[in-house]
Parts: sequence; C-alpha cells; structure tokens
Amino acid sequence: MPPFLRSALCPVAATDRPTVPGGLPPAPGLALSLTVPGEPCSAAIVRTAMASALHVHGLDRYTPPATLAVTELMATATKLTPSRDLYLSLRHRDDVLRLVVWDQHPQHTDPDAVTLCDERRRRALWLLTAVVDDWGGEWGVCDALPPHHGTKSWVVLPR
Repeated sequence: MPPFLRSALCPVAATDRPTVPGGLPPAPGLALSLTVPGEPCSAAIVRTAMASALHVHGLDRYTPPATLAVTELMATATKLTPSRDLYLSLRHRDDVLRLVVWDQHPQHTDPDAVTLCDERRRRALWLLTAVVDDWGGEWGVCDALPPHHGTKSWVVLPR
C-alpha cells in the first residue's frame, strides 16, 4: 500500500463519533447556495438538491415544508422573471432553517406598479403562507440589498 494511503486512515473508531441516519457522521452546519436558470425545470433541481442536503445533515424533519416553500418561491420567481438566473440560499443555524430566493425582477419606479406587483407576488404565494404559518415560521418579500439586485423572497422555519 502506498504511504499516502496509510497516512489517510483515521485511528478513531466509528462508534466514537455521532452519526445521522445512514450511519454517516453529521455534517457541519448546513449552508447551500445554488444559481439556476429561471426555467420551470429548475424547481425540481432545487428541490432535489435541498432534500439531499437536509438528509445528509440529519434535518429530514424540514423536508416537507422546505421543499414546498422552495417550489412556490421558485415557481413565482420564474413566472415573474422568466429565463433570468435565480439564486437560492439555504442555511440551518440555531435550530432555524432559512431559505432565500433572489430573482432579477426589476425595481419599479411607479408606486402603482410597485403595489400591483407586490399584490401579484403575494397572491401567488398563498400556499406558501399556509405552510409557513402552520410551522410557526415567517416569510416575506423585499428588494434585494447590494451586492444582489432584484427581489429577495425569504422563509424562516423554526424547529
């Protein structure tokens, strides 16, 4: 056996380390970021990546509401900014899951357009509202702050 392989073996017994389902050691805090095209198929890509990350981190309890939340946010963002890149951020810290989607929806200068656009986005997210309320979480939409641009939609799901 080459020397570099012998030096990579760890003498700590696997039973001395905590594990998550599947017998794997727990991964450090969850931090997942993805940039995907604003296309309908992107919701499936994001759902799959997110569910896998939650599973690997032993956070399966969040999978049903988080996958529904990301599906709703991605579908709405895709509808409002078709064919434009979308950015997803998923973080788990302090027993809270935070999900953020940035889209490239332009900021309106006309106050009537701002109100109409906000109403349309919130109306499209009625299912998200029900799920997040059921989990005792929060969600919202606001203009993205620099260095991002466009609109930021976010969900917070407590344990």
